[in-house]
Amino acid sequence: MSELTLFNYQFKAMGSPCQVQIYSTDKVAAKSIADLVIKDVYRLEQKYSRYNPDSFLSEINRYAAAGKSVEVDHETASLLNYAVTCYEQSDGLFDITSGALRKVWKFTQSTPPLPNPKHIDKALKKIGWEKVRWTQSKLSFSHIGMEIDFGGIVKEYATDRAAAMAAQLGIKYGLVNLGGDIKVIGSHPDGKPWQIGIQHPQKKDDIISAIGLIGGGMATSGDYERCMLINGKRYGHILNPKTGWPVQYFSSVTVVSDFCVLAGSASTIAMLKEAEGAQWLSSLNLAHQWIDHEGTVGGSITTLTENLSS
Repeated sequence: MSELTLFNYQFKAMGSPCQVQIYSTDKVAAKSIADLVIKDVYRLEQKYSRYNPDSFLSEINRYAAAGKSVEVDHETASLLNYAVTCYEQSDGLFDITSGALRKVWKFTQSTPPLPNPKHIDKALKKIGWEKVRWTQSKLSFSHIGMEIDFGGIVKEYATDRAAAMAAQLGIKYGLVNLGGDIKVIGSHPDGKPWQIGIQHPQKKDDIISAIGLIGGGMATSGDYERCMLINGKRYGHILNPKTGWPVQYFSSVTVVSDFCVLAGSASTIAMLKEAEGAQWLSSLNLAHQWIDHEGTVGGSITTLTENLSS
């Protein structure tokens, strides 16, 4: 029997450095599987990028901006159904109609201005899932100028899907990492877990802890990857759809779950819940770790190395 070799394929997608790591006895077969997996990640990026005017999400948002209705396919319907669950579980804080705020907060600019509160208030009038009618195949928007944003769902969904595809194609040991959203396919061949570091949100080159995974998914939400610094104060990209302002309580939240999409939405909801986030996370019975703006670390993952499985 040929020896298993770890093949590492790196690429960039969804604005992030990504990698697919798979063990295989056949280099050609491994490359073929990796190519199929990466192709599907690019498909999802093309379909749901809000920066691509030709994406299906951009098409949806053209209907949303006009206050009209649009038919969606089965895959998009599944994402919308999950978004509804997140909306309900978060008491309305995880709201995909918050896309209107992206035009107010200029995170893509090198020296962005602090938004005018009047512009924030104007955007808030276009936000609210209750302003949308969803009938499992059709989205209807009741207000002109609305916008959907699948942030916190699509990249995590792509991670889970990529890992599932690799497993279906015969990979027993591997890992998918899409910009820090991770899904593990089994352990290493010798049974050892995949060691995954959690970056310290306030110290770029430091690892605050390491988690050993032999299955499941992991995601981190934080205010340090995409943010703006104005007058010495950091404003992260996770925006409260009820106030229009960035969340301020946590610097980062990491969650481990069976699926990356669940870990990602849970970490984002915790960030949005701010002071109530720690208690809410504890109620989920999922392994997690948080660090607040004071540098306090908490959660069920407390040591430098934790070995966890799905």
